[in-house]
Amino acid sequence: MRNVAVAFVIAALAVGGSSACATKKYVTRQVGDVNSKVDTLSTQVEENQQRTQANEGRINEVGQRADAANAAAESANSAATSARSAADAAGAKADELDRASKRMVYEVVLSEDQGKFKFGQASLPDEVKARIDEVVDQLKADPKGAYIEIEGHTDSVGSKAVNERIGLNRAQAVRQYLYEQHQIPLHKMNVISLGEEKPVGDNKTREGRAQNRRVVIRVLA
Repeated sequence: MRNVAVAFVIAALAVGGSSACATKKYVTRQVGDVNSKVDTLSTQVEENQQRTQANEGRINEVGQRADAANAAAESANSAATSARSAADAAGAKADELDRASKRMVYEVVLSEDQGKFKFGQASLPDEVKARIDEVVDQLKADPKGAYIEIEGHTDSVGSKAVNERIGLNRAQAVRQYLYEQHQIPLHKMNVISLGEEKPVGDNKTREGRAQNRRVVIRVLA
């Protein structure tokens, strides 16, 4: 009986030992699998970080190129603006020199005392149009690269600003008629308003104010 008990104990210890060994192997295998997965994930994370860094580098490079392109475009636009301003200034200077080199051929005055411009108005009466037609006939007879200066004048009634506007409207009406009816190029005509600044008559009298409401056409060649 005693021998049987001893044998049972020995068998139990053998089974227990075998079970402990199996559990340890299982745990070791699971830990190995987990470590392998962790290593794989770590590798993937590193690869993703590398790709992200590479993408950020490309994005920064693209941004730098875009900034450089914008700077170049702004520089080109600034240069174009400067060139355009210089060209405009040169053109204006050339026109000024061209006008300065010309002499007056004749002058025509269109004023209300001759039945022309009415008080506060800029429309062209038939008498004014007829006088303008005469100017054009003279130009066609002897053009010589003529240049036309058109001055608008008013009397002193009303504010200075209003009179400058009326004078300008009168001069522009004459230029518009020359352009539309006789095809005189616009660049061959210069318009200016002197308003009430240069009276030729006494603004205290009705007759003097009528003389001051006028347009002066000067033909230069």
